[in-house]
Amino acid sequence: MNFDYDLFVIGAGSGGVRASRVSAAHGARVAVAEEHKVGGTCVIRGCVPKKLLVYGAHFAEDLQDARRFGWEVPECSFNWVTLRDNVLSEVDRLEGLYTQTLDNHHVEVVKQRATVTGPNGIRLADGRDVTAKTILIATGARPVVPTFPGAEHGITSNEAFHLEAVPKRIVIAGAGYIANEFAGIFHQFGSHVTVVNRSDVLLRSYDAQIRDRLLQISVTKGIDFRFNVTFERIEKNGDGTLTVHMNGCDPIEADAVMYAIGRQPNIEGLGLETAEVETDSHGAVVVNADNQSSCDSIYAIGDVTNRVQLTPVAIREGQAFAETVFGNNPTRVDYGCIPSAVFSHPPLAGVGMTESQARDTLGTVKTFVSDFRAMKNVLAGRNERSLYKLVVDGETDRVVGIHMIGPDAPEILQAAAIAVKAGLTKAQFDEVVALHPTMAEELVLMR
Repeated sequence: MNFDYDLFVIGAGSGGVRASRVSAAHGARVAVAEEHKVGGTCVIRGCVPKKLLVYGAHFAEDLQDARRFGWEVPECSFNWVTLRDNVLSEVDRLEGLYTQTLDNHHVEVVKQRATVTGPNGIRLADGRDVTAKTILIATGARPVVPTFPGAEHGITSNEAFHLEAVPKRIVIAGAGYIANEFAGIFHQFGSHVTVVNRSDVLLRSYDAQIRDRLLQISVTKGIDFRFNVTFERIEKNGDGTLTVHMNGCDPIEADAVMYAIGRQPNIEGLGLETAEVETDSHGAVVVNADNQSSCDSIYAIGDVTNRVQLTPVAIREGQAFAETVFGNNPTRVDYGCIPSAVFSHPPLAGVGMTESQARDTLGTVKTFVSDFRAMKNVLAGRNERSLYKLVVDGETDRVVGIHMIGPDAPEILQAAAIAVKAGLTKAQFDEVVALHPTMAEELVLMR
């Protein structure tokens, strides 16, 4: 057959953009359809704008601490609209750069919704039908919105970037990374934050000591937590405020409710059934190690596959897809030892096995912990303590996990993750001369 395109990508997020431009660089005729903005969740309504809000939130304590360092800082007020609009402007700038990258690689950008009509067929929102030898699904995921009376009065992280004002009181549902990040953001902006969760555990995939330290610090800062509760209903009052009724605790009065209870793959109305593309019970596209679905001509990458919902993973998958299908260079993603971080306040990060996972998997396990106050916090008069932890295989001396909470933990962990991935031993860590005075030196001083 003669196809209109060698590759048609549905979804121009980080994974879709990488797959598109690399495939085009290998000589493929490529088009990518995006019904919203080029850049996807990470650039438009996720990692990037959220991290900018995190930076903005840090100034609340930095301005206070500056006085202890000799700076005569006057009383400062925070203007949410200024930060919000500057963040949205930066998002627009980045979308332009992503679009420019696609244009430079001669990828056709179709700014409308596209759906699958068969193994090689795509229908655009304007009614056009096009064909492609290969179709790549990279539609990502979206926040889960619960179902109960009054649930429509809540928002998700998508809408948080567009609020008219910072809510004086906000209830955040969930205890994962999005919930804890926005809890820290809103708290530093002056909101009274209540985090509610249906279980008694936050950040389940992280090491227990690290997540317990975050809970301790968060409570000390003034963030409230309600565990083992579920939503019953939300009532909107005449003055616009909300009354949140829950099973397991008393009603809470709030100005906003935000759901951060997970993300679900975007496959609704995509037409995957026309090509007999298999999906799982969570609505994710089922793929093999080469990102290929049950339909030989259709592939999927990123959050829509619900494997590892991280932007760098989607980018790796997009690269691997392009190299394998169009670059004559079979490539697969290694999902071992993926570092991750939570940009909470303070941030935490981890790579490799937690202590619990190591004890369940390995024979003998050793742990090394450094519990300390960062030098800046000492002079600033803050009692907030950092915690670094090494998890070591007792038989081989190999460092199988590093977990940390404290200022700049994600920045430090990126380099440390290389050591875990390389299989370095605790003895090799000990051989490294400490870089003093830094927080990172604690990684080579634990005995």
